[in-house]
Amino acid sequence: SLSAGLDLPGRFLFATLTLMTLIAILVFIEEAVYIYRKIPSSKRSIIIWINAAAPVISTTSCIGMWVPRSTMFTDFTAGIFFAIVIHKFLMMMIKECGGQKVLLRRFENGHFSISTGPCCCCCLCLPRVSITRQTLFWLKLGTFQFAVFRPVLIFLSIVLWTNGNYVLYKLSPKGPALWINCVTGALTLFALWAVGIMFRKVRILLKCKNIIPKFALYQFIVILNHLQTTIINILATQKIIPSAPPLSSTARGSYIAQQLLIMEMFLITVISRVVYRRKYHDLEPPECVAEEPGDKNQTP
Repeated sequence: SLSAGLDLPGRFLFATLTLMTLIAILVFIEEAVYIYRKIPSSKRSIIIWINAAAPVISTTSCIGMWVPRSTMFTDFTAGIFFAIVIHKFLMMMIKECGGQKVLLRRFENGHFSISTGPCCCCCLCLPRVSITRQTLFWLKLGTFQFAVFRPVLIFLSIVLWTNGNYVLYKLSPKGPALWINCVTGALTLFALWAVGIMFRKVRILLKCKNIIPKFALYQFIVILNHLQTTIINILATQKIIPSAPPLSSTARGSYIAQQLLIMEMFLITVISRVVYRRKYHDLEPPECVAEEPGDKNQTP
C-alpha cells in the first residue's frame, strides 16, 4: 500500500494531516452540540448542515489520502454533500430574514439584480426582477435542482465506471466523462448564481448577523473544493505535475489536492466556529436588522 512505502517525513505528514482531520471533526461535534442547545429548531438543522461542509470534505480527503483507490467515491461523496449545502445556504439567508413571508413583506417593492456572478456578472443591461413569491420559488429551484441532479449524475458516473466506460481524467468527446462534467458544471453555475442573487439583496440587511463572513467562507469552500481541485487535476492530466513512483501523474495530482483540502478545510472549520457562534447572540431580538438603502419605504 501507499502508506507502507512512506519514509519518515511522509509518515509524519500523513499523521499530521490525519490529526488535523480529527480535530476538525471534534470542533464540528462541539459546535453541533452548541447549535442544538442554543439555536431555535427552525434554523438548527440548516446551520449544522452548513457547518458540516468543511469537516466532511476534510474527512473524505483524508480517506482518499490513505486509500488512493477510494478517491472517486470520496470525491463523489463530498460533491453530493456540498450540493445539498449550497441549497441549505440559500435557505439560511431566507430564514435569517424571518422566513419567506417576512422577506416578501420587507422587500414588498424591491427588486433582485440578476446581473451577478458567476453567470451574468458582465451583463449589466439585464433588467431587475421584482421580488415575489414566484421569483423566490425560482431561486430556490435553482439550488434545489443541483441538490437533486448532482447525486443522479454521480450515480450514473459510478454505474458507467463499474462498466469501464467512465474514466475520470479522460475528457474525450466520445466518452461520457466530458458530457457529465459539462452538465454538472452548468448545474453548479446556476445554483451559485441563485445564491449570489439572494446574497446581493440581503447582504446589508443581514450585516449584523455576519452574513458577509459566512458567505466568504462558503465561497472559499466552493473555490477550493471545485476550482482548485479541477486545476490540479488538469495539470496532472497534462503531465505538468510529474509522476513519482509508485504514484502516476494523475494519482499524484489527486494526492496533492487531497492534502491541500485537508489543511484548508481544517482552517475553515475553525474560522466557521468563530463566525457562526458570534452571530448567535445577535439573533435574540426579533428585529436586529437595518433597512437596506433604497428600500426605506418598505414594510419593516
